[in-house]
Amino acid sequence: MASVGEELVRGLKARGVEVVFGIPGVHTIELYRGLAGSGIRHVTARHEGGAAFMADGYARVSGKPGVAFVITGPGLLNALTPMGQSREDSVPVLIISGVNNRASLGQGLGFLHELPDQAGMVRPLCPSFQITAPEMVERVLTQAFAALTEGRPGPVHIEVPTDVMPLPCPPLPSSVAAAAPRAPDADQLTEAAALLNRARTPVILAGGGARHAGRELRALAERLDAPVIQTTNARGLLWQHPLSLAASPSLKSVRALMALADQVLAVGTELGVTDYDMYGTEGMPDLAAMIRIDLCAAQLARHPAALAVRAEAGRAMQALLPLLEQKATGAADRVAATMRAARAELTGLSPTLARYLPFVEAMRDAVPGAIIVGDSTQPVYAANITYDHDRPGGWFNAATGFGALGFGPGAAVGAALAAPGAPVICLIGDGGLQFSPGELRTAVDEGLPITFLVWNSASYQEIADAMVAADTEVIGCNPSPLRMEPFAAACDLPFQSVPLDIAALKAALAQAATGPRMIEVRTRPL
Repeated sequence: MASVGEELVRGLKARGVEVVFGIPGVHTIELYRGLAGSGIRHVTARHEGGAAFMADGYARVSGKPGVAFVITGPGLLNALTPMGQSREDSVPVLIISGVNNRASLGQGLGFLHELPDQAGMVRPLCPSFQITAPEMVERVLTQAFAALTEGRPGPVHIEVPTDVMPLPCPPLPSSVAAAAPRAPDADQLTEAAALLNRARTPVILAGGGARHAGRELRALAERLDAPVIQTTNARGLLWQHPLSLAASPSLKSVRALMALADQVLAVGTELGVTDYDMYGTEGMPDLAAMIRIDLCAAQLARHPAALAVRAEAGRAMQALLPLLEQKATGAADRVAATMRAARAELTGLSPTLARYLPFVEAMRDAVPGAIIVGDSTQPVYAANITYDHDRPGGWFNAATGFGALGFGPGAAVGAALAAPGAPVICLIGDGGLQFSPGELRTAVDEGLPITFLVWNSASYQEIADAMVAADTEVIGCNPSPLRMEPFAAACDLPFQSVPLDIAALKAALAQAATGPRMIEVRTRPL
């Protein structure tokens, strides 16, 4: 009879898991015994945080839960920061760890990797399940995947005590059907349609909950002739569409268009501050009369709305479409004018970010259809304000929500594995790169088509600029810089260094590459 660890892996396979990210350890050997011959691909990270970021990037691109195996204690704690990012961006990530033997838990006996209450450290962040007997494996997996997929997505944790991991386990089913996406209530749809049919200037707010429903969003926008304001995690859903307003609702110009709406439809957006009030101006139009579509009941309860529809975004929009009348509101002209105003507003807010935005557009144009995975760095901040991407779900980063530095390399690895053959650009600053440099070796090991594009200011430039703006002495923002060429060589990465010049950047990106590489953009003399 197979062990608990082996059957747990079989249960993952039965639920469609194809890739697991992780670092093996003595507490998780039984999980790795199960991986052998399972058909599940294992990708070795260099840090448990990197493994969890990989799972996050994989989930964002594939639309399926990402999975990571980590060891007891420090391995799990190393994954907590990525789990925070996944929580804030509603990304389904399953973290499976060991935990010390059942009799020792909470006793403080000094076991290897011991914590007073490991699951207790996780539960404020996400659901945590413990398997304490073999007969619990299938039930816990069912509960975990329900938490991952049937409500608001986010991280979920399962821990298995070291004395339970090797126990004989009854065989698990070889296949498990995925739950159908939550359908909307028919009466609520009728009510929503009535409100939208009466509207003369509707506006749609689209967030990350719509990232895999681009076709439905496009059809709905065209039926309503409504501008679609996209938060960072929805960019790319309406590339070059005349109704696409790919600019932050934190901007006054975008808010002005929202204020003209006589009906707002918010789809899959939490209305979070980092998207809707980044500058703390508190000038958002009153949205109390909006219609909201969201999977999460708690999220729907956080803001007043005329109608709150709990449903999966794509299914709700698809069901709503036949109930709507065709409109002609002249929205395309309003969108074009607002996009021009947003670009001008960015220049007023930050000439530096306005200068960097064309470089992101150059990356997109030089590598069509690329997935651009961003870390917290100035060109990413610029593009989050106003930028449209040419691939649905192809623009995402950690510069909103939780804002975890070091997200980019691991998430880029996960993205590349989720979309085989698609070019991936990891846009990261020199500071962020030093948070998670080891994951570049994973990209080399896996032969992934990732360009690590390092925006090198040889400083924490964004923080230094903020200190200057606050009339504060700049302290701590100029650590000794990493020399990129020898670092790339240590990682066996082809390397190019270019000045802050769009033509030079495009030329570097245009050069053929069969695997990972590094391009450094020197934003100032090093």
